[in-house]
Amino acid sequence: MPLTPFQEQLARLLAPQRSLDSHLAGDAALHRVPNSKRYSNDLDYFHDSVERVAKAFEEDRAVLLKEGYDVAIQMNQPGYIRAIVSKGDGVTKVEWSHDTAWRFMPTIKVDGIGYQLHPVDLAINKLLALVGRDEPRDFIDILYVHDTVLPLGALVWAAVGKDPGFTPNSLLELLKRRGKYRADDFKRLQLTEEVDLVAMKTHWLEALADAEKFIRLQPPEELGCLYYSKKKEGFVAPDRAKKEKDQDVVPHFGRPGGLLPKVMD
Repeated sequence: MPLTPFQEQLARLLAPQRSLDSHLAGDAALHRVPNSKRYSNDLDYFHDSVERVAKAFEEDRAVLLKEGYDVAIQMNQPGYIRAIVSKGDGVTKVEWSHDTAWRFMPTIKVDGIGYQLHPVDLAINKLLALVGRDEPRDFIDILYVHDTVLPLGALVWAAVGKDPGFTPNSLLELLKRRGKYRADDFKRLQLTEEVDLVAMKTHWLEALADAEKFIRLQPPEELGCLYYSKKKEGFVAPDRAKKEKDQDVVPHFGRPGGLLPKVMD
């Protein structure tokens, strides 16, 4: 679902402040598109260094105060600042955080947002979030990115590039522990439609099974990569059952700041 009108207003106001190393991320970036399943509770801006967090916050706060917004700081520590921003009846949480500069793609520029993380990096971050915490919102989101960004198996395969302490199998084992929710667990979320627990569970088990098959077929020397298709002009989960000549994919590895895929001739 798009951002709330107040969040959209804030994001547009702060868009000129954004840069390659100060960008929208988290759930707000993931759910700003019309077909999203839920609203985000906040705006989350990531920065490539601790120092950049403090500088961006001061610059953003100056803009907000000048435009008549109230900025109530809830937490202020090196690398992380959280505030409640309000004006009139509008209110939302805004976070300024330090996150690793290591990513698969450069940040992208979006109208009304400024710079934000690339969808594939948002998806991989979401997968690692679900591994680290058992939250219903992350479960909703991982099914969403599985359907709209990249299948679960390709995300698992790439995620170990960002966090080399994992293997694809260890990630899958942790993910298999997720998905045990009741209807009440989703009531506090702002969803666009009521959840269907049976359909969600069936979809999740299918995604896990497909992911297990996918990682089993990938060559070890390509561990931790994404796969880019020139024909489709995007990232894909290649079907290794097809003949090599029918494949047009190239491995794409991440690095600090991200990089564009090398397109084959």
